[in-house]
Amino acid sequence: MTMSTREQEVLDRIERVRKRRPKVKEERITLAHGSGGKATQTLIEAVFLDAFSNPMLDRLEDAAELSVNETRLALTTDSFVVSPLFFPGGNIGDLAVNGTVNDLAVSGAKPLYLTAGFILEEGFPVADLIRIVASMKAAADAAGVSIVTGDTKVVQRGKADGCYINTAGVGVVRCPGRLGAATVQPGDAVLVSGSIGDHGVTVMLARGELDIEADLVSDTAPVHDLVATLLAATPGVRAMRDATRGGVATILNEVAKAADVAVVVDEDKVPVGTEVRGASELLGIDPLYVACEGRIVVFVAGAEAETALDALRSHPLGREAALIGRVKADPPGLVLLNTTFGGTRICDLLVGDPLPRIC
Repeated sequence: MTMSTREQEVLDRIERVRKRRPKVKEERITLAHGSGGKATQTLIEAVFLDAFSNPMLDRLEDAAELSVNETRLALTTDSFVVSPLFFPGGNIGDLAVNGTVNDLAVSGAKPLYLTAGFILEEGFPVADLIRIVASMKAAADAAGVSIVTGDTKVVQRGKADGCYINTAGVGVVRCPGRLGAATVQPGDAVLVSGSIGDHGVTVMLARGELDIEADLVSDTAPVHDLVATLLAATPGVRAMRDATRGGVATILNEVAKAADVAVVVDEDKVPVGTEVRGASELLGIDPLYVACEGRIVVFVAGAEAETALDALRSHPLGREAALIGRVKADPPGLVLLNTTFGGTRICDLLVGDPLPRIC
């Protein structure tokens, strides 16, 4: 059937809209701009990407891949403003190290060196700083990385929140191919390395603002060894992301958009612990949008799904790994969730920020 001129005009208009840069409608920054959801994506694309656009940045992966002579390097940076600074299972120190190590790992790199920048508030207890630094040292040793340079700034009392940490990380890319969201194809499988939402719910409950008791600890952990195990067993890995801000749902949406594919997930296959599920229901939040700090989302060629699953489950951090969905061609750019009740709904990017300051 020949397409009419009118139909072609409509399709061209849709394509122009898709390619149009978003605009930040708010006049001032809100907490939602740091949630990892729609507001964050708009801020990144409309302000930062518009100003700094280049082939390495435009891929919007967790780390940029650089080439020095014939050596492939991965470079990443991150900032940590978690509140409270200390929570069950960790603190801002090991969170900063693990988060940076993980961004390198899911980019197919072996993490090597980190930087550490501290912004301290006047009056912050030295004993707390020593405790944080000790945790960073222990986490770095566990991940086999060195903290090789850093910076310290002190601001006036009331101008910060005790302690903020900025890190950068460098690693050597060992994966022979190039991993990335844009490489995902219809027919690929979607895996998650373990139960989701533990970190975000743990931090929220640790604030003591809610009368909810739960035996929860953060899942913060370095995933470099888990990733190495996976890549050694499964050459068909297309992309990996660690599900931090915005949770698993945000990762799925980012990949669907980058690859122009549909991601279809079965809700009852997503591993969620009983404590996290119960607390999430009481808080009125969806675990799919809650941050993890030791979980990865993996996109792998469909034929290698079981091999990848076995490799993840062979590692202590991947014992609860699950195959949660598949990639399809249509509808492009959308994430669809087959619900436990038998229906299907769109799983969109997070709007607002139900759990601020959790990483």
